[in-house]
This record gives sequence, structure tokens and C-alpha cells, in this order.
Amino acid sequence: MNFEEKLAVIVEKHKGLGEKLSNPAELGSKDFAKISKEYSDLTPVVEKANEYIDSIESIEELTLMSEDEDLEMRKMAEDELDEIKKRLPVLEKEIQIALLPKDEADEKNAILEIRAGTGGDEAAIFAGNLLGMYHRYADRKGWKFEILTASDSEMGGYKDVQVAITGTNVFQRMKFESGVHRVQRVPNTETQGRVHTSAATVAVLPEAEDIDVQIEDKDLRIDVYRASGPGGQCVNTTDSAVRITHIPTGIVVAQQDEKSQHKNKAKGMRILKSRIYEHQRAEADAARSEQRKSQIGSGDRSERIRTYNYPQSRVSDHRINLTLYKIDEIVNSGDLDEIIDSLTAADQADRLSSAI
Repeated sequence: MNFEEKLAVIVEKHKGLGEKLSNPAELGSKDFAKISKEYSDLTPVVEKANEYIDSIESIEELTLMSEDEDLEMRKMAEDELDEIKKRLPVLEKEIQIALLPKDEADEKNAILEIRAGTGGDEAAIFAGNLLGMYHRYADRKGWKFEILTASDSEMGGYKDVQVAITGTNVFQRMKFESGVHRVQRVPNTETQGRVHTSAATVAVLPEAEDIDVQIEDKDLRIDVYRASGPGGQCVNTTDSAVRITHIPTGIVVAQQDEKSQHKNKAKGMRILKSRIYEHQRAEADAARSEQRKSQIGSGDRSERIRTYNYPQSRVSDHRINLTLYKIDEIVNSGDLDEIIDSLTAADQADRLSSAI
């Protein structure tokens, strides 16, 4: 089956789905929702498919017109023919990308986790810089940005922080941020002007919904304890802090930011569900599991996906050999779209080459 024949099958399938939707009384609510989504997902593909099919037909007509005795008619046909022939391979690639299997988690919200890695206080400060960068990016996208739990560093920044980001296609845009981020700069505490290298680890998890993860009470161990602040200073006189252990996977979440034990448990369960969901997704796809393991690593400086070099005003993503000399716009303004668009395009290209 050639490309045009495949497109014809897709167009026909889309038409059949539309006919089913025109008789909703014959469908149950679950079937109607499922068919509606499939129809909706195929619609942009079918629009491009129809354009492609029309272009093929136009090429045949214009080829005949280009042999016309009328010079003006021939010139017009040749110009239009050139335009269509240039557009055709672009259109074919757009269709192929649109037909790639979708990540079921792309439309989900996300849990963002940032942890200071190698570099001591400077790593914690850098973790705070990354948090600010993602907060500003979320603002640009109109997303909600909610800190769930945070462990402050005495010198500023964070030892670790977890955030819920809510909005349209959050995980789709944020998922390639997982990995070790490295910073090269002169710390404020450095008296001799030497450039130091520090690192922070970023993990982006799709936020699980109740339908995604089924957790039974018998699988949980919940411990409560008294919350404490930096240096062991007590921040609460009641046992409001909560540590939740998911026994089958060994995943542990601790939450103490709220004064209410109930609120801490609710926030902890939100993080726990997302970690379990990601664990299940990784188990289902061994290759993806290995990829995520290699991305996140241990937080050591040598395992990095991106470097932020302040003396050179440079940000380099090492996975796709992309270097941009606009560190202020990226970090301080949250202008991440160019990097994320490039990572998305590289991922699509990899998946296309694997599919061929």
C-alpha cells in the first residue's frame, strides 16, 4: 500500500466515524466519548490528507497545462506546479508526524521535581533559579503553578522542591526537561572570581488521575511526625507531617508544608500517585525506563543534559547540540519555547526514522 492509498484509508475511516457520531442514540456514553476523541484526533490529519490528495490531482492537471501552446497559460501552470512540488514533501512529513503514536500522558498536567545536586549551597541556589525559570515559563503559557512541598536551603534556593503545574498540554511541553542541569558561574561567595560548576536534577512526571492509578489502603504505610524547619527548629507543635510509603513499589513521599495533617496527606498522595503512574509507564516500556534513568542520573556534574554558562551568556542542550546565547531571556524571562520546540522536533525525527 503506497502513501496515497494509506491516506485514502484514513479519510474513509474518518468518514465512518463521523457517520457513527451522527447517530449518538445508537452509542453508549463510553463508546460515544471514545469515537469522538478518535474522530477529533484524525480531523487535522484528514485535512492535510485531503490537501495532499488534491495536490497530486493538481499536479496531473498542471502538467498537461504546462504543455499548452499559450505561453502565458504555460508559464502560470509551471509556476503553480513548482509551488505544489515544493509543498508536497513538507505536507507528507507533516502527515507522518501527525500519524505518530501519541503519548497518552501528553495532555496531562505535570508534577515538577527539582533537587540540588553536586555543588553545595550554589547547587541549591541554582535549583531556585530553575524553579523561577519554570514559573515564568508557566506564566507565559497561562498555566497554574503551585508549590506542593519545598525544602529551603539556608543560603537561599532549595534542597528540593515539588510543584504541580496545571494547564493545557503541560506534560507534552515539559517532559523533555527531565535530566541533570549544570550551571557554570562565579558564586556570590567566591572572593577570587573563579567559575564554579554545580548541578541540579529535574524530573517531570505526568500528574496521575484516579482513573490512572488504583491504590489500595493495604498497600500504604502512613507515618505521622512533628514537622521541623531548617536547623531542626520546630515549625509546628503537632504531629502534622506525613510520610507515605507505597509498599509494592517502595516509593516514599514526605510532606510537611501544611499545618494540617489532612492537607499534607492530600498533597503527598498527589505526588505519590504521579510517581506510581510514571513507575507503571516505565515498567510497560523498558526502553523508556532506561532513557529516563539515563536522563535523571544521580545529580552528578558529569551527567548533564543542559549547561547554563553565565560568563558566556550561553545555554547548551547537549542532547541535540543546540546552543543559544541568551541566558537572561531563558532563565530570567522563562523563554523556553525555542529549546522545547527543537527537542520536540528532534524526538519526532527520531520516531519517524524508527517507523520507516
